[in-house]
Amino acid sequence: MIEREFGALDIDRILRNADQQMARAGEFQQVLQDLTGRAQDEDGFVTAECGSTGLKELLLHPKAMRLNSADLAERIKAVIAEANADLQRRISEEMGNVFGEENNPMRFAQNPEGGLELVRQAEAAYNRTYEDLMGELDRIRQRMEG
Repeated sequence: MIEREFGALDIDRILRNADQQMARAGEFQQVLQDLTGRAQDEDGFVTAECGSTGLKELLLHPKAMRLNSADLAERIKAVIAEANADLQRRISEEMGNVFGEENNPMRFAQNPEGGLELVRQAEAAYNRTYEDLMGELDRIRQRMEG
């Protein structure tokens, strides 16, 4: 009876999926180390590269030194922000490639409510499974006592 009712719960499949996700996570870590976001201001005075550890490179064209310090500082901050945004886009793309778009964890960064909905659905499925299991265990207990 338990086999028939809980046969849809394929533990081996769940474990295989978990192993696959762990392998993908390891693969993604390797990819992440090499990802770089790049940006340059419109005049080509400031160029920045950002990686998973932060700012990797900042290049200033000699003509950038002709700018006043406040303008140069603003350009540097803007280019670094653009390089970080480019890095985030690349990370999201690579996560989609590694995990598949459906399982891309970055999609929840853009839509946190969607992530919360998945958590709610998982919680509801867990609660239903738990209640079914407890009901079946109660029926077994009653049969053994009676």
